[in-house]
Amino acid sequence: MRIGLLSDSHGYLDDAIFSYFAECDELWHAGDFGPVDVLDRLKAFKPVRGVWGNVDGAEVRAELDRDLQWTCEGLSVYMTHIGGYPGAYDRRVKAELARRRPGLFICGHSHILKVMRDPPLDLIHLNPGACGHHGWHTMRTMLRFTVEAGKLSAMEAIELGPRGRTRSPAGAMPSVGGGE
Repeated sequence: MRIGLLSDSHGYLDDAIFSYFAECDELWHAGDFGPVDVLDRLKAFKPVRGVWGNVDGAEVRAELDRDLQWTCEGLSVYMTHIGGYPGAYDRRVKAELARRRPGLFICGHSHILKVMRDPPLDLIHLNPGACGHHGWHTMRTMLRFTVEAGKLSAMEAIELGPRGRTRSPAGAMPSVGGGE
């Protein structure tokens, strides 16, 4: 299954997102959609799995949960918006990770793209960074990857360009990992 992962759109969807994710089977959004029309546009394009973030209002929260766990191609996935990262998890999330034991943990919020292993918890941590214009990040980012037989592969970090500019799909960054 080919996945497009984004977060922190804060009300803005670059048209390039739809080109980059054209071949994806599902889109996963780790919160801070902004207005509900962002969620609606993504759902009209591809199946969406998402969680609400701290800036999302009642309409987005009515459609999505704070935490989401599911199995994708044999891989247990847990997603929430505010999560931290290996060695510095949010206190609530640390307890959830111990209880849920996912193989893949996804969060947003920090606006910093991260792809990290967490050997003590035997999981992979992903944060796609921020694809919108609001925030302190300088580069708008997202991730694209494949899940097959319980493993991640073909991981790509995509730069959409600096805040305030757009970038064509030719701007995709090379793979940041050969898989798991």
